[in-house]
Amino acid sequence: MTSENISESPVAIVGGGPVGLMLALFLDLYGVRSVIFNLGEEIRWQPKGTTESARIMEHYRRVGISQPIRSLGLPKEFPLDASYFTKLNGWELARIKFPSEMEKMSMRDNAVSTDPVPEPGIRVNQMYVERFLLQHARSRPNITMRYGWRVKDFVQYQDKVKLYAEHVNGKYADEIWQAAYMVGCDGGQSFVRSKLGIAYEGTVEDKAGFLTGGMVSSYIRIPGIHQGLLRDKKSLMYSVVSPRENMLFICLDGEDDFLFVTQSKDGKVIDDSEVVRIAQAGIGTDVEVLVLGNTIWKGGVALVADKYSEGRVYLAGDSIHLFAPTGGFGMHTGIDDASNLAWKIVASINGWAGNALMNSYESERRPIAWRNTAAARFYTRQIASLYVPANLEDADSAGDLAREKIGIELSNFRCQFTSIGVELGARYDSSPHIINSDPVPDDDWLNYKPSSVPGGRLPHLWLTPTPGVRVSLFDILGTGFSLLRVGSHFPDISALLTQAYQRKIPVKIIDLPGDDAWQLYQTRLLLVRPDQYIAWRSDRVPDNIGSILDKIVGR
Repeated sequence: MTSENISESPVAIVGGGPVGLMLALFLDLYGVRSVIFNLGEEIRWQPKGTTESARIMEHYRRVGISQPIRSLGLPKEFPLDASYFTKLNGWELARIKFPSEMEKMSMRDNAVSTDPVPEPGIRVNQMYVERFLLQHARSRPNITMRYGWRVKDFVQYQDKVKLYAEHVNGKYADEIWQAAYMVGCDGGQSFVRSKLGIAYEGTVEDKAGFLTGGMVSSYIRIPGIHQGLLRDKKSLMYSVVSPRENMLFICLDGEDDFLFVTQSKDGKVIDDSEVVRIAQAGIGTDVEVLVLGNTIWKGGVALVADKYSEGRVYLAGDSIHLFAPTGGFGMHTGIDDASNLAWKIVASINGWAGNALMNSYESERRPIAWRNTAAARFYTRQIASLYVPANLEDADSAGDLAREKIGIELSNFRCQFTSIGVELGARYDSSPHIINSDPVPDDDWLNYKPSSVPGGRLPHLWLTPTPGVRVSLFDILGTGFSLLRVGSHFPDISALLTQAYQRKIPVKIIDLPGDDAWQLYQTRLLLVRPDQYIAWRSDRVPDNIGSILDKIVGR
């Protein structure tokens, strides 16, 4: 076959869900082309997770789309509470209150300059977000879309990967592509992972309980329920907790559409009439319920791949880790994978990375996958082990006491919705490319304490370049490295810039003379990687800065 039949792209991405799309958008931000292959011609219109974490929102902000994503899904003023009922028309057992999107943004806009969260997490279903990401990616000139295409084979060479692709409906002739790197973002049943012979390690929860074992997610519509039965009970999530069955109604649009989660008795899809029967039992009346789609999944899993790459082929997202959905950490961890991998691919393609940098994708991200799957599994166990007494719905004093007791226990589930430490506190302390000799902060799932110790995310700062105008420090970081100079006097950085220039490492200088920056960082110089992680800090440039830079970029 002659070479003109081969298309070329620096990066080929297999799988066009949120992780594959965000990887392509990060590469686009850095000016690097990619091609995405995805089996479906469009995003599957089925509800999935509803949590876009604060860290995901920062990533969306980096590629310029956090604002439009905030306008998807629920109305701004809709209450984002998690409420628990015996039936939706029965007793309310507990309500965990959360601010609406409108209230959250108002708090953000009035926060102090050192507030750690420039983009509060939002509650919007992944299906709306994926559709938006797909439309946005289609508008970017650096991204070639091959939706409706299957990668049926790939072969690795020393300096490239060759892919063989076919259109799923045979509408177009087969294509051959070659890329410097290929990334499998093709989910839990990953073709790329299985062809590489990489296996998952970890646990599948065997204890019977809600959100473990076989689960069914249904896309349902209950016309008029927020005008009628739920008018004064509005919540993002309505959990039905009863001695007979548990179920979860998650509001999608603030109107009639819900993601409805139930247990599957034998791991099979239940038919629509059974979904309607269960939903009506949970609502407590025979209201109209329309079923728009069903999907099955396995709850209680905490699985991580034993390897993250083979040669020039890498994996990201569900193809390397599978989560229990509690806490909403799956997509969060996947997009964070993409953020870590993207800049390393770009550094390698542009010639300023050393040979060891690409290996650090696994050494940095795999411990985070174990950490995050453990958090999700812990929260799932909390739900699964909830004891529901048989007299919960009895209209007597013993029933009142049972409801009061379980209400107190349910109120302790707040941590499942507020794990800002999981979202912002992930650290790469064991990475060979982080230069640090100081004690590292404790890992706390629930709380995030900003720290300028290298290995963690750069603490956020609002800047006021002119009175009345606020700019996020994250908005002015470079697409290469950023060197922050902090405080009232700046040390000489000419030696660092000379050494970086010799190595072709891009560095943008950002001066932060304000008191609040000094209070936050307590150090004169901070070198920040393209993924917003601190690589090195000091009060002056040492004589061995060249070898420090070599270590940071894996030379």
